[in-house]
Amino acid sequence: MYVSMKEMLNNANKNNYAVLAVNCFNMETVRAAVKAAEEKRAPIIINIVQDHFQEHAKAELIAPITEELVKNKNIPAALNLDHGKDYDSCVYALRHGFTSLMIDASNKPFAENIEITGEVVRLAKAAGLSVEGELGHIGSGSSYNCENQKELYTDPSETKEFFEKTGIDALAVSCGTAHGLYKEGVVPKINFELIKKIKNITGKPLVLHGGSGADGEGLRKAVSCGINKINVGADIFKAGRKKIYEELMGNPDADLFKLMIKMEKACKEEIIRYLAFSGSEGRAEEIIKEAAF
Repeated sequence: MYVSMKEMLNNANKNNYAVLAVNCFNMETVRAAVKAAEEKRAPIIINIVQDHFQEHAKAELIAPITEELVKNKNIPAALNLDHGKDYDSCVYALRHGFTSLMIDASNKPFAENIEITGEVVRLAKAAGLSVEGELGHIGSGSSYNCENQKELYTDPSETKEFFEKTGIDALAVSCGTAHGLYKEGVVPKINFELIKKIKNITGKPLVLHGGSGADGEGLRKAVSCGINKINVGADIFKAGRKKIYEELMGNPDADLFKLMIKMEKACKEEIIRYLAFSGSEGRAEEIIKEAAF
């Protein structure tokens, strides 16, 4: 079930839940996500950040690995370019087997964002791929400030026009979360009313980036307000790193092969924890049946 995000996000939008999108960068992290989804009978999106193309997950390597790991699992799984920054990067991902694209031109003026995003949509639609765009700016967890974050919020008045003029399938919105890990003790303040307002205006699938560090109840409420895709990366990596650290503290000469297996299992358990917040558990068969994959 190696598919685009469109059918699963449309189902999530209709049934008021979210699909988990897990940032991955190698075989072990992809396999952790697939195993977690298979265990919970949930759809899953494998996110590959454009920056990881450089050293960790070239498209021509990660796409066949992902497709092979998904084979015969009977769960819908998409391979998505996360935060593609330009048209050429989107073409590169498409040519090497990605099933979905995110084009992030949110740092551009509104009209230019529409133009760039629309170009990628036309490219993707011709190949049967889905596209996610972004309005507002997500920001970084390391410099997170609740008040300053408001300056980065998505403007609801722009969202309907953006959907209509670009043809995107889903929109990443800035509503209080940020990328990466927050400083110790900081929990992002999600603007639930903003999510509801954008959902009421558009009626379309909405995406929450920076899911790591947001408390479970906050994520559940964000979903109930209209979020249909939750991106999580930093907490997954943190769980894997913590496991490796614990193992090496107990045995500095630990076998690398065994360390990688334990790291993968720790990542899988953290993904399962986040799946519980999304409402997507048990939805795989429903999506497959409805979309007639």
